[in-house]
Amino acid sequence: MTNRLRLAIPLLMGAALAGCKTDGELVVDQGIGITAVRTACPAVGVPDYTGDITTFRVPGDTSAANIDVTASITNLRSTCDDGSPRIYTNATFDVLARRTDARGARTVTLPYYSVVLRGGTSVVTKRVGQVTIAFADGQERAQARAQAGAFVDRAEATLPQEIREQITRRRKAGDEDAAIDPLSEPAVKAAVARATFELLVGFQLSEEQLAYNATR
Repeated sequence: MTNRLRLAIPLLMGAALAGCKTDGELVVDQGIGITAVRTACPAVGVPDYTGDITTFRVPGDTSAANIDVTASITNLRSTCDDGSPRIYTNATFDVLARRTDARGARTVTLPYYSVVLRGGTSVVTKRVGQVTIAFADGQERAQARAQAGAFVDRAEATLPQEIREQITRRRKAGDEDAAIDPLSEPAVKAAVARATFELLVGFQLSEEQLAYNATR
């Protein structure tokens, strides 16, 4: 897969901020029209078009009659240990697979990736793993579990104090900047982006597989 596509995949995803509020999170609710919650733990998600994979019996023929195995990532969950300067996040997920020919016992190994993304665009680290699904004789569907982990430096995932103060400063009606969302200011947006990390997982697709998912 080209570097362009490696970067494009995470950009396709709008990852949701994860979890409930805990100690140490920044809660912004004092401004006018501002409500935001962030944590040093990275958000975890599956980018668009990479949560499914389809393999074919004959290369180049993407017709339905030529499909061999289809699989999808589901039940993505994560835990975050933020008790040290190096924050560790572990993500687990299930892979549900279906084969079109159920004759005979068979194992299928599929590649998946995990990427730590910073600021929505910058790939910090990327790892590729494999998950193996075992089909019993006569079994059309099977599943397996896989996981991915990542470290993030707490200092890099923490907003500078001056930025936190700028965001949380109580504003009163009539103030010159009362109606301005501080999160829209360029310096604040840039600081929030630098301190925002995501752990993204998906199937390691070829360019042809990615194009198939995007157009089917």
